[in-house]
Formats: sequence, structure tokens, C-alpha cells
Amino acid sequence: MNNKTLLITGGTGSFGKKFISTVLKKHTPKKIIIYSRDELKQFEMQNNSEYSKPDVLMRYFIGDVRDKERLIRAMEGVDIVVHAAALKQVPAAEYNPFEAVKTNIMGGQNVIDACFESGIKKVIALSTDKAAAPINLYGATKLTSDKLFIAANNYRGTKDIKFSVVRYGNVMGSRGSVIPFFQMKRKEGVLPITDDRMTRFNITLQEGVDFVLNCFDVMWGGELFVPKIPSYNIVDVAKAVAPECRLEIVGIRPGEKVHEEMITEADAMNTIEFDNYYVILPSAQLGLAENLKLWDTEKFRKESSGKEGKICDTGFKYNSGTNKDFLTVDDIKKLIDEHVE
Repeated sequence: MNNKTLLITGGTGSFGKKFISTVLKKHTPKKIIIYSRDELKQFEMQNNSEYSKPDVLMRYFIGDVRDKERLIRAMEGVDIVVHAAALKQVPAAEYNPFEAVKTNIMGGQNVIDACFESGIKKVIALSTDKAAAPINLYGATKLTSDKLFIAANNYRGTKDIKFSVVRYGNVMGSRGSVIPFFQMKRKEGVLPITDDRMTRFNITLQEGVDFVLNCFDVMWGGELFVPKIPSYNIVDVAKAVAPECRLEIVGIRPGEKVHEEMITEADAMNTIEFDNYYVILPSAQLGLAENLKLWDTEKFRKESSGKEGKICDTGFKYNSGTNKDFLTVDDIKKLIDEHVE
């Protein structure tokens, strides 16, 4: 990241702000461009010392990923792009389906096209566990976006550019997530629980940012990275936030699963396990002649990380309900104290 120019779409969101503050603490880029639609959040960031550093140019672009021409203008001279902009609320996407399509799918393709036009070197797009075997529109749009970014490597031609995707679970304490919701509801004495069997993957915002930064170091272009992270039971989250409250089962919402997956059984044959993460190989690697592949899969398994990876067993799946690593109520309380404002 040192002496590089970075652009992050959705840069005023939860991830964008944490990513920028982390980069400024650990590195000295030449310039950071925050690209988003929200002028108020941009104003607030510009007046917060956490998002500034001597010798680093900070630039704020009002723009939407639906606007390819604006993206191209914003990406002039940029080396690295993080694509974090998306419509993320499941109910909102169900009620406004084509709006989600326009932002998450068409906007994603606009980012890809703008990157090709602008001489970008590395691109990482953020995904979600809901993109694995999706049953809601949000997940379906993100799966499509993932496919677009992975496939972009197939037609880069002579351009020196790499596209990869990072997929992870619920971000603890992010806007619209369950912990702030429970904190708001605790004063009523009752917490609504959709299903007491429900589990989710959990990652802190800082862990998510650190994982993305690590993926920039190891990416070859075409991978879908999945971190190894713990799960929690929704009832344990409720006990950690408000043990005094009564729990009321209200039923699963449309488009919601009891358990989330990040790697499906169908993906297992294409997945390599490393110490702290998995990589789902690009489908273009499979069944193609060697001269058509993006890179040597066996070489990637042996050399892309510090340690050799292994191909996952047939039938493997990475599911929040069967995950070997679960947070206890005390674990959740500690994480809330440390990571949720």
C-alpha cells in the first residue's frame, strides 16, 4: 500500500471507514480516494483526524457505482481498488429488487469496466455468506457480482490487472446487524428472535479489514477468499446483550436461513484449505487446457501462501451450524465490549 493510490467504493460505510483508518495507521499510501453517494458522511470523515495523515492526499468523490463515467473519472491514476459499495439489507432488496440489481450487479460490472479503462493493478470485491446457495435476492445479486469479478480475469488480455473476491460472514456491530438492534430493543424488556436454532458466522470489522489487506498480498487473480471464523447462536447473542430480557420467537423472515454457508458442498471440489482461510478456485481453472488457465493450480496450492494448502474433501461444506469453532456467551460479551460502539 505504500506510495500507492487507493480507491474504495462505499468508502463512507462501516467497512470503508475502518479500512481507511487501518491503512493510514499501517501504511503511507500516496493518495486515498473515498467514493460514495453520501455527502454528509463524507463531510464528517473530512473533519475527523482518524481519516487523515501527513503526506497522504485524501480525496472525496460523490458518485454512484451505477455511473460508469464517474467511476472512470475517479479512478484516474489509481493502483488499487476495494469494491465495498452495495445494497445490503435483505428486506429492502426483496421489496426493491431491481434497485439491488442495478447497484450490486450492474454497478459491479461498471466497477470492472472502469478498472480496465483506468489501468488499475489489483481489485478486491467484498462478498457475503448470503451469496453461497442464495435464497434471497441480496444473496443472488452478490453471487452474480462475485461471478462477474472472477470472470473479469478471463478477458484482461495483456492488461496487468488482477480481480479477486473476499467472502465473509456477519460483521459484529455493523449498521443494521443484530447486536445494535438488540441493544436498541433491550429497553423494551423483550428481544425478538426469529428462530432459536439460528446460527451465523461472526467476524469483527477489524478482522475483516485485516483479512482483505492480507488477501491483497497473496492474491494471484481469480480467487474467492473465505476466512476461518467462529460462529454464534442467536440466543447466545441475546443473552450476551441483554440477559434480563425475555426472548420472543417471531419466526424466520422471508429470504432468511437458519444457518449460513460460505462454502457449499458443490464448491468443495474446487476449494483449497490454508491455515487461516479457504480459497474457492475460479471455475475457469477446471477442465481447461493448461494454456487457457489463469495460473497453475498445483503451484498455487504449494506457493501462494506461506504454507502448502490442501484440496478439501468431497462433501465438505463450511456451514455456521456445523462449524467447529463457536463463540460462548462470555466470548460474545468480550467482543461486544471491544468492538461495538
